[in-house]
Amino acid sequence: MQVPIEDAKLKELFKQALIEALDQKRDLVHDLLVEAMEDLATIRAIQEGEGSGHATRQEVFDILQGKQ
Repeated sequence: MQVPIEDAKLKELFKQALIEALDQKRDLVHDLLVEAMEDLATIRAIQEGEGSGHATRQEVFDILQGKQ
């Protein structure tokens, strides 16, 4: 027979378990957040680049080599 658990108690237990898991896996959470931020920055750069003109192959290599 199962004992019913109040919603508030269940919510508090879940919150405590989540906090404990995040605390124990701090490096993993950090890495996930950094990766998500990098993905957002990449998306933004792509969106900004879609509105710009075309670049030649040589212009791209000049920029990569710092010749600008």
